[in-house]
Amino acid sequence: MSLNSLILSTLAPITDPVKFRVYTGTSTTYVTFFEVIDVPKLHADDELKKTETTIQVDVWSKGNFIPLVKQVKQLMKDAGFSYSSGRDFYETDTKFYHYALTYKYPVSIS
Repeated sequence: MSLNSLILSTLAPITDPVKFRVYTGTSTTYVTFFEVIDVPKLHADDELKKTETTIQVDVWSKGNFIPLVKQVKQLMKDAGFSYSSGRDFYETDTKFYHYALTYKYPVSIS
């Protein structure tokens, strides 16, 4: 299973749209996600064996986004993602509240 598929299945219980990178619909509440960086973490026998990927999950809303942020945090935790940080923004051009959450996830290389 790809990392994007894992994230989509992890966030499947969310009733608002969840999309990779960009949402182009009309909902005033939605979630996007993308890979920020993939860092080598373990080498053995001159080969890369494990990486750690940082994922950003963004919650966008014109209303109260806090319950959705809590739901995302719980779902990601339950799936084994390690919470790293969260940042709260307000996008003045679109009038959207924007909460950016970052997570770490270990990936083994076959």
